[in-house]
Amino acid sequence: MKIDIIGLLKQTFVEWQEDKASRLAAALSYYTAFSLAPLLIIVIAIVALVFGQDAAEGEIVGQIKGLVGKEGAEAIQTMINNSRKPTEGTIATIISVAILLFGATNVFNQLQESLNTIWEVAPKPGRGVKGIIKDRFPSFAMVLGIGFLLLVSLVVSAGLTALSNYLGHLVPNLSVVWRVVNFLFSFGVITLLFAMIYRVLPDAKIAWGDVWIGAAITSLLFTIGKSLIGLYLGNSSVGSTYGAAGSFVVLLLWVNYSAQILFFGAEFTQVYANKYGSRIVPSKNALPLTEKARAGEGIPRTSYMEIASAQDDEKQAAHKNRGAGENRVSREETDDTPEYQPVKKKPPHPAAIALSVMIGAYRSGTKLLGINKNRR
Repeated sequence: MKIDIIGLLKQTFVEWQEDKASRLAAALSYYTAFSLAPLLIIVIAIVALVFGQDAAEGEIVGQIKGLVGKEGAEAIQTMINNSRKPTEGTIATIISVAILLFGATNVFNQLQESLNTIWEVAPKPGRGVKGIIKDRFPSFAMVLGIGFLLLVSLVVSAGLTALSNYLGHLVPNLSVVWRVVNFLFSFGVITLLFAMIYRVLPDAKIAWGDVWIGAAITSLLFTIGKSLIGLYLGNSSVGSTYGAAGSFVVLLLWVNYSAQILFFGAEFTQVYANKYGSRIVPSKNALPLTEKARAGEGIPRTSYMEIASAQDDEKQAAHKNRGAGENRVSREETDDTPEYQPVKKKPPHPAAIALSVMIGAYRSGTKLLGINKNRR
């Protein structure tokens, strides 16, 4: 089957606009601002099992610096240091760990809801506390998965670096080859991460073949967008414009742009799966998102809006026609049957009454006299 790439991209852009993905990205950026520090603390703790605390933190912050720049990395370092303040007592430690886990899963919970909206599914209502725990479990699994994936990535990167240094003395001019190898490895890690997000988080069923294609496209867009975003943030004066909050604003901008790339890839995955793949269907604990529900969330489709507008126009036209018919019948009845308006009679004048009485008495007397004369 021949795949229409241009048609896929056009339909992806249409879905992107109708789902208001930029608004979803802004919401995800907000949740990331509060979840990033606890998330990184957990990830650093996992990586520190192999590399040690200082080495793990330095390596992760260094990689983040390569993504968001120096100002963004400083903001992240400050958040990590402030979130790692020691607590006294066992109860305080347990509460701190619980808050840490809850905060780290918030961003993935929001990401799950956004992907549900994009893939037009919704969890079944009335799931109770058990359902809430089940909803949080994929988010918690993603936190651990990211930590493990980053650990494997760092181990492999360290191995590749050591191998590159060893072979560099034996075979010169291998720098280009190792750059390509590092790029392919990083691309594969990012693709695996996006595949985990698309497969695990949403309340939907999707075939692995569709997931890998969507994740690869998203990874390619993310790799290109990462360079463009870094170029923009490096040459712009965003950090200095906002003063003391400049580093935090730079971090939010990077997260926002990255989230939009992620959601564009999710839109592409949906369009591809529904047109060429096995289609995306709700899981057993979810329902399809109806057009009425989409309209209630403020993301009605254009076709739904056109149908609703046409129905409103028909109702208004029918109402006008019915009103015009009633007015026409009323006017016809008024024209055929003259309206009865009773005439108010003025009461007679007292003098007229007296005159009438006198005339009546005179006539009566005259008749009586005439009758008597005839008898004589």
